[in-house]
Amino acid sequence: MIATRRVLPLIAQTPTRRLLIPVPRLPPLRNMSGTPVFTKKAAPPAGPYSQAIKTPGAIYCSGQIPCDAEGNLVDGTIQEKTKACISNLKAVLEAADSGIEKVVKVNVFLTDMANFANMNEEYAKWFTHKPARSCVAVKQLPKGVDVEIECIALP
Repeated sequence: MIATRRVLPLIAQTPTRRLLIPVPRLPPLRNMSGTPVFTKKAAPPAGPYSQAIKTPGAIYCSGQIPCDAEGNLVDGTIQEKTKACISNLKAVLEAADSGIEKVVKVNVFLTDMANFANMNEEYAKWFTHKPARSCVAVKQLPKGVDVEIECIALP
């Protein structure tokens, strides 16, 4: 079925005259759906959510904290914790028939920006294609961890 769009007039005023500009009205999003992704090769969700949702246009990965596949927290340096987070993301993306190389956006959450440079050191090893990224400091993360990383990838 082809969606039809109604055009509503928009009246813009200039100092000397009024203009009628067509503005498209998009149909409601009714047929958008996603498939939950779960793999035993990544840390289990720490709450009532999916590891990722796969849609026809993108894969939305939930934040991964430094845990192993059994849910045990990873101890060590911020580099080791960052590696654990990204390893989990990699496993989830592979379960969704994608991969790290298809990541287009990354969000990194740190409890201490003093860890920024060391986190970047490990991050750069995995994301050589340099996707868009945000990195923000937060007061606290689940289970008291220092870092959490989420991403969006192409299928």
